[in-house]
Amino acid sequence: MAVSLAELIIASLLVDWIFKKVKIPGLIGMLLIGIGFGPYVLGIINEDLLAVSADLRLVALIVILLRAGFELSKDTLKRVGLMALLLSAVPACFEIATITLLGPYFLGLTRMESAILGAILGAVSPAVVVPLMIQFIEKRYGAAKGIPTLVLAASSVDDVFVIVVYSILIGVYLGHNVNIAWELAGIPLSIITGIVVGLVTGWILYKVFDRYNPRATKRVLIILGIAILLVRGEHLLESSIPFSALIAVMTVGFIILEKREHYAHEMSARLGKIWIFAEILLFTLVGSQVDIGVALGSGLAGIALISLGLVGRSIGTYLCMLGSNLNMKERLFVVIAYLPKATVQAAIGAAPLAAMKLAGMDTAPGNMILTVAVLSILYTAPLGAAAISFVGWRVLEVAPEDIDGSRNAAIESDADVDGGLLP
Repeated sequence: MAVSLAELIIASLLVDWIFKKVKIPGLIGMLLIGIGFGPYVLGIINEDLLAVSADLRLVALIVILLRAGFELSKDTLKRVGLMALLLSAVPACFEIATITLLGPYFLGLTRMESAILGAILGAVSPAVVVPLMIQFIEKRYGAAKGIPTLVLAASSVDDVFVIVVYSILIGVYLGHNVNIAWELAGIPLSIITGIVVGLVTGWILYKVFDRYNPRATKRVLIILGIAILLVRGEHLLESSIPFSALIAVMTVGFIILEKREHYAHEMSARLGKIWIFAEILLFTLVGSQVDIGVALGSGLAGIALISLGLVGRSIGTYLCMLGSNLNMKERLFVVIAYLPKATVQAAIGAAPLAAMKLAGMDTAPGNMILTVAVLSILYTAPLGAAAISFVGWRVLEVAPEDIDGSRNAAIESDADVDGGLLP
């Protein structure tokens, strides 16, 4: 496993450097390395590493969501609150409705099977979107109107909404007794409980940090460990209490930023270093889940359906911004930022097939759903990431730096005390 990890690191760093030289986001190269090294192409990645792939991807996702939380200021969230709420559900509904309507004609699925496919495809990928938004925030692109923060907040809730919708649809399809009202109520409940748990956890952590004043690196390790335990808690409570651990993780970062800004900036700097390694894990291991043969199996019909679903999604995204202070170019950026697929599709793309096998049902629809889910990653993640970078750096306006320079001062102070930015 160690050899496979070393191969992924070296190859990813090399490809990342090459891609950035030609102005292409490095994560695209990492996805391609994962696909090529994965079990469906060259089979270089050790099976033991693949066996823990889900856990490693989760840790990497937690790292980037914590960084996102450390960038979510209260004032910015107030400005984008209503729009973020709309973006967390409306675009996904438009995409699900489009695929539900057109799926029978393009892929021969039933309406319910098409709706299940739509729910799987309806989630935007935080793995692709969040790192790019953090780059814009750090460079202050779009910061005056809170555009990267808007996309950050909305895309995180979007995943919660879509997974709940998927759970309802697959339960009905398999003939389970599903309390639809309770499941739908679980969407706001999981968000609220996630925020409350995150606020309480963040408040306790900043009090502990004030009392014992551990080094920034130790604070990062503590907060990472607690974030992983929050995710574990979500799995333990999923049958009784709706709870979104990933929203709780972001909220922990948010409350620490509000209470002790210099803590947030110090830990964000540390996490930025950790992210160099975590990014390689996340995107190469997501890429390793892509079965090229399966993806190509649906051919042009699958690509056409995904594309039309994205058109529906884009219409929904644009409608959410009507009446906002965003200009046409900025609205275009948000529409593009809401296109990439990867995280949820890799996580649950095969779930309908497994459920159909377990129920003794015909598995052909499950195979088709898996095929299109995999194709959506291959199709939208690289193109979406490239489009976000290309458009974002050109259309977002750069906000002036804060006069007091508190962020840079905090980071420089931490470097002096802690012996540099590297742990």
